[in-house]
Amino acid sequence: MDDLASPGPQVEQGETTEPRVPHRLFALKDGDTFVVADAYGDILGVADGLFHDDTRVLSHFRLLLGNRPPSLLSAAIAQDNVFFTSNGTNRPLAPTGAAATPKGVIHIERKRFLWDGRLHERIRCTNYSRDQAAAPLAFEFGADFHDMFEVRGTKRARRGRIHEPEASGRQVVFRYDGLDDITRASVIVFSEQPVRLSGNRAEFLFHIPPDGVVEFYLEVGKASDAPAMQTPSRERFRACAARARFAIRAKRRHGARIKTSGRLFDEWVEKSRSDLSLLITDLETGPYPYAGIPWFSTPFGRDAIITAWQVLWINASLARGVLAYLASTQATETSTFRDSQPGKIMHESRRGEMTNLGELPFGRYYGGVDTTPLFVALAGAYADRTGDLEFIDRLWPSLTAAVDWMEQYGDSNDDGLIDYQRGQDSGLANQGWKDSQDSVFHADGSFPDGPIALIEVQGYAFAAYRAMAGLAERREDPAAAIRWLARAEKIRRIVEERFWMEEHGTYGIAIDGHGQLCRVPASNPGHLLFCGLPAPDRARRVTECLLSAPFQSGWGIRTLGTGQARFNPMSYHNGSVWPHDTALCVAGMARYGERAGVVQMLSEMFETAVSFEMRLPELFCGFKRNPGEPPVAYPVACLPQAWAAGSIFMLLQACLGVKIDGWTSEISIDHPCLPIGIDKLSIDSLRVGSREAQLLFQHAGDRVIAVPGRRCDPKVAVLTRA
Repeated sequence: MDDLASPGPQVEQGETTEPRVPHRLFALKDGDTFVVADAYGDILGVADGLFHDDTRVLSHFRLLLGNRPPSLLSAAIAQDNVFFTSNGTNRPLAPTGAAATPKGVIHIERKRFLWDGRLHERIRCTNYSRDQAAAPLAFEFGADFHDMFEVRGTKRARRGRIHEPEASGRQVVFRYDGLDDITRASVIVFSEQPVRLSGNRAEFLFHIPPDGVVEFYLEVGKASDAPAMQTPSRERFRACAARARFAIRAKRRHGARIKTSGRLFDEWVEKSRSDLSLLITDLETGPYPYAGIPWFSTPFGRDAIITAWQVLWINASLARGVLAYLASTQATETSTFRDSQPGKIMHESRRGEMTNLGELPFGRYYGGVDTTPLFVALAGAYADRTGDLEFIDRLWPSLTAAVDWMEQYGDSNDDGLIDYQRGQDSGLANQGWKDSQDSVFHADGSFPDGPIALIEVQGYAFAAYRAMAGLAERREDPAAAIRWLARAEKIRRIVEERFWMEEHGTYGIAIDGHGQLCRVPASNPGHLLFCGLPAPDRARRVTECLLSAPFQSGWGIRTLGTGQARFNPMSYHNGSVWPHDTALCVAGMARYGERAGVVQMLSEMFETAVSFEMRLPELFCGFKRNPGEPPVAYPVACLPQAWAAGSIFMLLQACLGVKIDGWTSEISIDHPCLPIGIDKLSIDSLRVGSREAQLLFQHAGDRVIAVPGRRCDPKVAVLTRA
């Protein structure tokens, strides 16, 4: 993902330095609440916790059996992402008035989910011994109310006041008076009366007969909800779980269904769909994919646009929701602190104490140079996919304001290129998708002076102007269409003249404030292919460059070619592999007719997903693939992450050669290929206007044929070029 945080007062959206925890982390999400815990289900107060509105409302939460953690058997998230389950067993237990309990006779299951902003948990203890077993259970807990940026490493000069926990009956309440004059509170409520209860510990003693089972329940939520929070119970747990499962299934039903002849490949498809469903939050403006858990479970502009574009061909409703929300948060004023000017599209939104106080600018921050042209380009792609001119008409004032920003503010030095330079030191130094501090540099490794014009941003601007030209034609404004087409062609000419590096066979990464080209081969020009800017001969050479050894890790395309000054396969942006970046590059290659490389890259991404339990992470290290060894994980990558989960759908579209024209209700299929190892693939319930299509792909000798299925509306034209 693009994204944030280094320690210290200046928080960069780049290489993360969050502390590591000793066990793998598992995440659940519901709306603006999410929980991250280890395989035991415990929260240790490091990079984990229960969060609501960018505040950690539960920072410590451990289950102990006999004052020790249970022995871990297994832990997993259900495929639909609703339940987390941890299985454990007892270590030897000292006698509690009877005989001692040997190890491995009590099974402890912790099952939890989130619903309506609350964590619901069931503890089930089963005694498999032939004797009665005493189970002395205890919970340790606490709430530090740290802002998300504090959790990620930012130090604060002062904080508000934390009250002593209030323990009574079956519950404990935690309170914090923030410096922003907001009191934040959370509560833990148990279904059973503890034997002992304090502000940081609850103790229980259960006597379990042979083959007996004991269950009890707890909930954690905002203390403001406490009057309405019923006592946890079996009935309440089941009822809320059913609602949570129904809600996620309703999200999963949106969009076309993809089914293949490969069981593992289908698991990847379904897990990716589940991850997107988990991250999609229903806002007043429609569905919106939050960027990723844990660090970016909030609206981001660039991430949401790319995610919506990845799935546009199978689910156009997500793009509509993204466009509507970003239009509603479009900047209307100039602020150097927030890097905003009228018409600019939001980069990021936060709701925590630090952003409320203005300690950081990210409450609503606009420091992304590419989000505004991407917003316009997505609107054009959405219109072409759906033919929904009515929505475009409502969006038109925001689209014209965005283009006005590109023309009036985006080109700060009047050289014809969209550029950036942060307004204040509190903002992001680099404002493209590679936004870590060291991601843009010259061939000798030196950092450029601003304003900086990134290569891929010019591609987005080119696509935005062409989109506006096409929409202006639809709205019967030919003069505007001619003007915007001219702007697009001007950018194309400048890019071809100033960014091309003949010696490398690709485009340079950026032009600095002195007009000097950063002559560094990177993955960025792959986005230029996605936008259709390069001439065909140069597009072919960029494709060859991206498929060459310096960029090919064997698991995907590296963000930076080996041998460059700042190459490091363990870095955030200078040699790692980002699935969404690979997907955009592959989609660009397919646009120019590449087929073999597209199939190969899809295969590599699939094999990567298998290594990460069918989930593509935000990024992973760009080490060269070694036979029999998995890819090397990046330690603090978001997982799940929206545009990583969406990558499979963009890769599949590129492989299948599918393009949908909502204006004419036509589906064109250009030289289709199937993923390696897949003999058949079907797409059901593919919406084309008010109709539905079904497509079937299968091998026929040495080629792939695509035909309409029996459930394909006859009014949808399917045009195939083999």
